Amino acid sequence: MYQVTSLLLTSKLMTTTTRLNTDIWVSATWEEYLQNIENPAYGQAKGYYYQGEYRIEMTPIGNDHSRDHSIINYGIHLYAALKNIPLNITDNCSYRQPDVIEIQPDLSCYVGDNANAIPWGTGIVNLDEYPAPNLVIEVANTSLPDDLGKKRLLYEDLRVEEYWIVDVQNIQVIAFKIENEGSRRITQSQVLPGLEIKILTEALNRSRHSNHTEVGAWLIKQFSQ
Repeated sequence: MYQVTSLLLTSKLMTTTTRLNTDIWVSATWEEYLQNIENPAYGQAKGYYYQGEYRIEMTPIGNDHSRDHSIINYGIHLYAALKNIPLNITDNCSYRQPDVIEIQPDLSCYVGDNANAIPWGTGIVNLDEYPAPNLVIEVANTSLPDDLGKKRLLYEDLRVEEYWIVDVQNIQVIAFKIENEGSRRITQSQVLPGLEIKILTEALNRSRHSNHTEVGAWLIKQFSQ
């Protein structure tokens, strides 16, 4: 009887451990969040923690999300190189202020004087020790309402300088300047001075029928003018 009970409890624990509860905000303590995000079932997931709630998103594996992710990353690198703007971009990096916030944005940029703020060999970036990125970018294929909503509030509180959302379905880049405990739409980046957001939107449109080499050549022309 003891053995049967033990097996049932073990089975129940395994079911609980592997249950995927994703793409919604769940109330939890910081310790509960850490237990969940470290669950092996979430090995390919991104985690966010904010105001006593966490959200776990499984890493997108679709073509559309990954290609838009790539072209925006590519465009920013090209612009910074051509304009001689110091830049480091991280891809799906984890930033953590223990007990308060965790973010794992699709792309994040340290620009200008902050370009080398995070030393090589750093794992999870502790926001009590290092500054937040200047620019954070979320690529939204199925997560647009949350990226426009609660995550936007999160990045306002974190006081990143700019927050961009790549709207995969509607083929556009939505850019916000964060200031005065809020955010407002912008059409030209201030973190990457002179970069017109509409050029990145057009690059996304062109990528629907052109390969990335062709889009890159077009971007170089635009950025060289």
